[in-house]
Amino acid sequence: MAKKIVVGTDNFEKFIRNNGYYVDKTELVYELAEKTGNEVTLFTRPRRFGKTLTMSMLESFFDVRRDSRDLFQGLNILEHYPDFCEEWINQYPVLFLTLKDVEGRSFELAYSKLQAVIADLCKKNEFLADHESVNSFDREIFMRLQAKTASEEEVQNSLNTIMRMMKAVYGKPVILLIDEYDVPLAKAEATKNRDFYRQMLDVIRGLMSISLKTNEFLKFAVITGCLRISKESIFTGVNNFACYSVTSKEFSPYFGFTPEEVTKMLAEFGLSDRMEQIKAWYDGYIFGETEVFCPWDVTNFLSAAQKDRKARPRNYWAGTSSNAILNDFVNNSEIDASEKFEKLLNGGTIREEISEELTYDHIGDSEKNLWSVLLMTGYVSKANKEDEERVTLRIPNAEIADLFKDAVVDRFKRTLDTGTVEAFVTAMWNRDEKTASEMLTKILWNSISYFDYGEEYYHGLLNGIFTARGFSPDSNDEAGLGRLDLRVRNRPERTFLLLEFKRSKKEEDLDADCDEAIAQIFQKGYDKVMPEGYQHQLLYGIAFYAKTARVKFAR
Repeated sequence: MAKKIVVGTDNFEKFIRNNGYYVDKTELVYELAEKTGNEVTLFTRPRRFGKTLTMSMLESFFDVRRDSRDLFQGLNILEHYPDFCEEWINQYPVLFLTLKDVEGRSFELAYSKLQAVIADLCKKNEFLADHESVNSFDREIFMRLQAKTASEEEVQNSLNTIMRMMKAVYGKPVILLIDEYDVPLAKAEATKNRDFYRQMLDVIRGLMSISLKTNEFLKFAVITGCLRISKESIFTGVNNFACYSVTSKEFSPYFGFTPEEVTKMLAEFGLSDRMEQIKAWYDGYIFGETEVFCPWDVTNFLSAAQKDRKARPRNYWAGTSSNAILNDFVNNSEIDASEKFEKLLNGGTIREEISEELTYDHIGDSEKNLWSVLLMTGYVSKANKEDEERVTLRIPNAEIADLFKDAVVDRFKRTLDTGTVEAFVTAMWNRDEKTASEMLTKILWNSISYFDYGEEYYHGLLNGIFTARGFSPDSNDEAGLGRLDLRVRNRPERTFLLLEFKRSKKEEDLDADCDEAIAQIFQKGYDKVMPEGYQHQLLYGIAFYAKTARVKFAR
């Protein structure tokens, strides 16, 4: 039976049983259990890079209560049969917790979500309470956890309690899987309520450190998240701890799709001719020394392309979160990274020192922290595969460039000096080309431009300026023998502007290019079209070179 593109399913067993096309990451199991001696392993990756599906796959492989051999038929891990597989497959009790839904507008609301998550975990394992090997005191705590009446101390000890009960029942230590461990802290920090953040940090620190440090009931633990929160903040006392981030060589192929995997997928679904499009939009990440595509985007695009062979790539990643981290950085009034944003948006690179350990409440304390978090969360990527103390960064692809542009344009609109804009607009209606040139150059100087200062950028800028002042611009409107760049109507005065733009190759060409723009207005007959009811028109040629503008009035 032909495989299907499955979108939005992060349960491994359900994925396989639904005949989903699975990009095989099962070799991770062997690398993790056989080649490392880690007691605690943390994988940090951006959102939508397959963390939860991978954790579900680990649960299916290790869980003693399952018989999962049929799920792994044909997958890479069975190449290690029989020795490794006989020792590990379905041989250990597994406790799988996800914290992705622990959030709220206040600590009380978020904490109640945590209680609900722990209660659901108990319900999933309620058979433990009936087993004769379980300590009676643990049984009582377990019942309170399930009923959401446990004390905060018991909630912080909950994973340890459940693991102790599992060890008593199965006679084996437990494999602990914690997915999206840092979401409660990220959500708390997003509220900008310091007390809320500190309270949640205390709870999550207790939950983690108690269950992970020197625990006789623990075989090993695997944790996923977006950031490596500093060990002193959350993993206090946890020994034999290893973190593999986007800068790590180890395990780098196991999150995201490699070019070879995407090529194989496209061939499977008869879409090999779309590789260049997908590469431009969804590739560009380098984890360690591995080039990867965002799997969420690739699978969404393939799903759309199966329904419509002419489907175009679009931004699937933007809607999966608020993009608050990017917006906070762009709008940080204490850090001016405008020139760096501009360089990135024009396809360039920057070199920055990166911190591997962060805390959400101190992300905005320094520019170093902000670039670090953008790297860890996927808004920028390493530009090359070499390990460096200072990392060369770039925007990975068209999708992320769109998010940057939206954030930068929004900031520009909100921070634009209204006095300068008003002076420019007034000068245009008053035929004051000298003031108009000076004010437009000032506006350009304080903006962040992209498209390599292309005509499209300048066009959009002027369109936005007039729209913001309450006018109604017509962009690329048919007029005479062609399309005029911009017509701006002043309805109360029954007057409109005709604007034609040119992009100069050098600054000394500005005057001549203004003249050429004016000549084009007459040659193409743009001035012959008068909207009904209007009596006057003002004709301008405007030339741009980088962040300098020249405005010339024709008549």
